[in-house]
Amino acid sequence: MSYSVLSNLISLVISTIVILVIPKLIGVEEYGYWQLFVFYSSYVGFLHFGWNDGIYLRYGGEEYESLDKKLFFSQFIQLVIVQACIGGLIFLFSVFFVDDLNRSFIWKMVAVTLVVLNVRFMFFFILQATNRIKEYARLTILDRFVYIGLIILFLVFGVRNYQLMILADVIGKLISLIFAFILCKDIVFNRLSHFYFSITETIANIRVGISLMFANIASTLIIGTVKFGIERNWNVATFGKVSLTLSISNMMMIFINAVGVIIFPVLRRTKREKLAVIYIIMRDLLMALLLGVLVFYYPLKTMMSAWLPQYADSLLYMALAFPMFTYEGKMSLLINTYLKTLRKEKLILRVNVMSMVLSFILTVTVVKIFNNLELTVLNIVILLAFRSALAEYFLARELKIQIRKDLILETMMTIIFISSGWYINSWFMIVVYGFAYIIYLIIKKNNIKESIVGIKVLLKE
Repeated sequence: MSYSVLSNLISLVISTIVILVIPKLIGVEEYGYWQLFVFYSSYVGFLHFGWNDGIYLRYGGEEYESLDKKLFFSQFIQLVIVQACIGGLIFLFSVFFVDDLNRSFIWKMVAVTLVVLNVRFMFFFILQATNRIKEYARLTILDRFVYIGLIILFLVFGVRNYQLMILADVIGKLISLIFAFILCKDIVFNRLSHFYFSITETIANIRVGISLMFANIASTLIIGTVKFGIERNWNVATFGKVSLTLSISNMMMIFINAVGVIIFPVLRRTKREKLAVIYIIMRDLLMALLLGVLVFYYPLKTMMSAWLPQYADSLLYMALAFPMFTYEGKMSLLINTYLKTLRKEKLILRVNVMSMVLSFILTVTVVKIFNNLELTVLNIVILLAFRSALAEYFLARELKIQIRKDLILETMMTIIFISSGWYINSWFMIVVYGFAYIIYLIIKKNNIKESIVGIKVLLKE
């Protein structure tokens, strides 16, 4: 836990530096292109077709030493071949079909990122599934240190080119991949005579993982559809400004993902009858924490507006987007982790597809018909709240627990926050939301006390 939290704390610090410094030093349009690369590259993980997800799900909870190294070596070689072919096709597409030089460069880097990331995912998932969290954390730290080191080097020498900043990101990922090879050397550096086309294993991994992969695609497209609508309907500069706002709003997700990495292999080894009790304990504490973090919205917005005056107009949208991490956090840390543990990947897929369809309908309506950027940003929180509530409804039914009262309470807190943040552009906003949060804590006082006691009991076990 300490290694995972430390690595993600470092990632949080580096992400904060990047979010604060780079928009300050490069132009709004250049920042927009950089965010466009980040946006496009966020989808490359889906082009392993659930292969790595299947490995994660099938081997979650296993010991690393017990893995069949010859089998995994063969899987590794096959994955490299497939990803190199897909990456090559994207690279050729950028050469022959993309006329804009900036977009052509971005697509080339996406092609390289695809190969590096998807091969790296295999080893990251193996380390996570077999509970080698310490090694996984070290690789995450290495990636971010190389990245920020190169960024600082460029800035010191007066480089303000977004293309070199993209290269820094790719190099960081590549070096962490090389070290992943070293950590899993008994899989990577195997004899070629041990290689065989493990088609049955590949199909088994893809069959198990593809539902989760499609669920992840649908999940990404919930926000991605909205962002794509912004990029198409407005311009790259507006896209960059909104992306900055979303990045600030989502910084808490780094910590949440750190804990999520730990929880999955642990839950896989937990008896089924204990899952419901653990869920209630974690849920009460997590939501009290996440809703409390919203108090820091106005000080953060004020500081960001002073630091990045050229983005001050877009930072107004933080009032609409800031609560997104409360729903993303609960979904990522609790709901999805539990559904994966219960092997309900198809349920995750169904919920995400429904949310994605709703995202498409709302985006087309708000962007094309009303042409309203404020409503477009607000859509993100509405969609994430809908997905979280729907998924938790199905999970609660599976665990036989009641969460209706909590969902209503959390929705009211979100409405109070957005209303006060949007209409009260002053420090009085903290008073209004802070008062509501105190009432929330009073209502949940007994549940939180019980959860703290429950955590102590679980730690003793």
